[in-house]
Amino acid sequence: MTISILTATYNSDKTLRDTIESVLRQGYRDFEYIIIDGASKDGTLDIIKEYEPKFEGRLKYVSEPDRGIYDAMNKGIRMATGDVVGILNSDDFYTSDDALQKIADAFEKNDIDATYGDIHFVKDDDLTKMVRYYSSAVFKRSFMRFGLMPAHPSFYCKREVYEKYGAFDTSYRIAADFENLLRLIFIHRIKTLYIPKDFVTMRTGGASTAGFASRKKIMREHLQAMKKNGVYSNFFLLSLRYFYKVYELMRGGRHQVL
Repeated sequence: MTISILTATYNSDKTLRDTIESVLRQGYRDFEYIIIDGASKDGTLDIIKEYEPKFEGRLKYVSEPDRGIYDAMNKGIRMATGDVVGILNSDDFYTSDDALQKIADAFEKNDIDATYGDIHFVKDDDLTKMVRYYSSAVFKRSFMRFGLMPAHPSFYCKREVYEKYGAFDTSYRIAADFENLLRLIFIHRIKTLYIPKDFVTMRTGGASTAGFASRKKIMREHLQAMKKNGVYSNFFLLSLRYFYKVYELMRGGRHQVL
């Protein structure tokens, strides 16, 4: 079973080496790695070309202008030839060297369309110190009505599911991942499996973790996604998820990374 790993980049030369090297360290080798670059103006493309020979033909990339990260992800999904597709952002990296093996095992041993697990957050100045642990263990399909979803960086889905139900709606600037999962999991009820493992280490400060302004936009786009897909929710119901986020922050420093 081939896993397609997608990384969208734009001026990512400060973090991309960590991302690429974490892919190279994976023990599971039946993968293809696709990097979709938005015509970076820094050293991103030089780094990609430097690492290309180390993948022995399993890395392919494009570098051209795009309409943002979700447009790049859609492009990567169209380029993918693997059975399963997952996304590894250019400022993230795999937490352990057996992440792909665990994902492959889940698909090979279970009748599922997608799988997901946990992730954790770190600050850029200390990648070893966890500041928040995002567990998908409590997730249920019905929780999406409250704006909760599995940790998207740990989400791996059969390519045929994207082909059947669609990928990312680029009209969303910050919550297209939520709308996509709402459509796949809540509306079309694809078969999913939770794996109790920390898959990805994320730096804080990304598009969805960048403060109160982004929180307001996320709230608006979540409500927009609900309306588009015919799912009832409201501002109050979506606000309830922040109580759980506070709990995550409180336990973040105490959670063991698996």
